[in-house]
Amino acid sequence: MLNRELDLILFDLDGTLTDAGPGILNCLEFALQDQGIEYPDREAMRSYLGPPLAVTFANEFNMNSEQVTQAIDKYRERYHDIGLFENSVYPEIPELLTSLQAAGFRLATATSKPEYSATRILQHFELDQYFEFIGAAALDGSRDSKSLVIGHTLASVGVRPETHSMIMIGDRHHDVHGAKEHGIDTIGVLWGYGDRDELDEAGAINIAQNPVELRDLLLDSSGL
Repeated sequence: MLNRELDLILFDLDGTLTDAGPGILNCLEFALQDQGIEYPDREAMRSYLGPPLAVTFANEFNMNSEQVTQAIDKYRERYHDIGLFENSVYPEIPELLTSLQAAGFRLATATSKPEYSATRILQHFELDQYFEFIGAAALDGSRDSKSLVIGHTLASVGVRPETHSMIMIGDRHHDVHGAKEHGIDTIGVLWGYGDRDELDEAGAINIAQNPVELRDLLLDSSGL
């Protein structure tokens, strides 16, 4: 729990700042079709939104390492030119970030999306102006878990959980678990790809139903 003034707010990207679902699902299907692998309907596929691609391909489709590499390459073939922009900013997100920035909070992202893609998306939607650092995964797979991304982000902005107060904002259990590995609490959001049960079970300390509610929680962070 927070027990001092909040220093840093970490934001997930997909399902928290933008709805990247259509582009991700289109590219997942593109990659699976390339290998002749059957996949479920769109509603079922939504559960794959959030985790790193390698995890989804290996765990959900039983791919070996060679197949995973091929599938990721095929996914990116479509994503970098097309799927990246099959995306939209959630309503009230710019207003939320403006309010937090005006209140003096330090903001950074911590997304499992590769840095190249995350940067292009944030710049495209003019959201990059709110973040002092875009924390993201490495394209070569060397930094591919939420925990590793958070560690990289904290080191890059020069803060430590032992000496600074911070919070993670995300929509899936991966956000909660990754933050926990650094001793950081998470506020879960319900407008993304997870649900209340998932976030509660993972250990989110609070749940926001919309960006206005999240803003109020953060501006009154002494109550978290």
